[in-house]
Parts: sequence; structure tokens; C-alpha cells
Amino acid sequence: MVKAGRAAATWRAYREVSRPGSPGVGARLKAVPRMIRAAVKGEYHGLTKGKLAMLGMAVAYIVSPIDVVPDFLLGIGIVDDFGVLLWLATALLGESGQFVDWENGARSVHTGPAHTGSAHTGSVHKGRARR
Repeated sequence: MVKAGRAAATWRAYREVSRPGSPGVGARLKAVPRMIRAAVKGEYHGLTKGKLAMLGMAVAYIVSPIDVVPDFLLGIGIVDDFGVLLWLATALLGESGQFVDWENGARSVHTGPAHTGSAHTGSVHKGRARR
């Protein structure tokens, strides 16, 4: 049952990444350090300290030589590492996508008048062209 849940979460992450207009994998991966920095500074509230701790523990589990299921049990021992890696990748892709959306939203709030002004200027130019 857990495997089906992981597979479903991975499929949802893939669909989200491949959705038109959604940040791509490269943009999401580049955003991870910025996301962690903003979360630690308290600027980004989408990644809580609990989520950040879970991501850190997942990385530590993957690189740690100590496992819940020993790796010498071929097949079974590697599956737990792979499951944690799969969860980590899915979580990072989802969280970083939300972060990129948040960044873009924060920028549009700060640059909103410029966008509005240029759109307004465009309509003025259209009006002049009609005269």
C-alpha cells in the first residue's frame, strides 16, 4: 500500500512538472537553495521548519551507512533507500514549484504598477493609432 502511495505521489509530481506554464524541473532544482535560504530567514512561509527538518533527515538517511533495512539484504535493503529518495525528490519538486510560483507572485506584486503602466500605455498607443 505504501508503494502505491509513493507511486501516486510521484505521478502527481510528474504531472505538475509537465503541466504547461508550470516551472520546469531545471527551474525547480535551481530554486531549491533559494527556497531553503528564504525559509530559514523566515521570508518564505510555505516551507515550515518541520518540513525542512524532514527533508534534512531524508538526505541524512540516504547518505548514512546506517539503514532501517540493511543494504546487504539485496532487493529489500535498497528499496527503503529508494523509497526515501523517491519521497525526497517528489517533496523537493513540489515544494520548489510552489516556491517559484511564490517568487513570481512576489515579483509581480512589486512590479505590478510597471506592468499595469505598460499595458495602459499599450492601450493609449492603440487609441492614437486609431485617430
